[in-house]
Amino acid sequence: QVQLVESGGDLVQPGGSLRLSCAASGSGFSTYTVGWYRQAPGKQRELVAQLTRLGNMYYADSVKDRFTVSRDNTKNTVYLQMNSLKSEDTAIYYCKAWRFADNYWGQGTQVTVSS
Repeated sequence: QVQLVESGGDLVQPGGSLRLSCAASGSGFSTYTVGWYRQAPGKQRELVAQLTRLGNMYYADSVKDRFTVSRDNTKNTVYLQMNSLKSEDTAIYYCKAWRFADNYWGQGTQVTVSS
């Protein structure tokens, strides 16, 4: 059983930076694939970034070269570093952890990019 708690969402200006954190409780965190999703009002939830336990990474084209996903297995925490933020990045961001038949979601954290 894994629980994910997200934090770091805030109101930021265009061009600004923000780092989201997702703290995991439970054992075996290092064996999970982790990812970040986002959902804007009226839009479908989309995968933003993904990081497997082996270090393989995936980024959506819309965030490539601006966002960086990382994990610290010692701290059981997943991070999403967000740079050069745009108004289009405004959404609720969710973290996810997956392993075999098990998958878990965080509660989401609001990111608003506005001047």
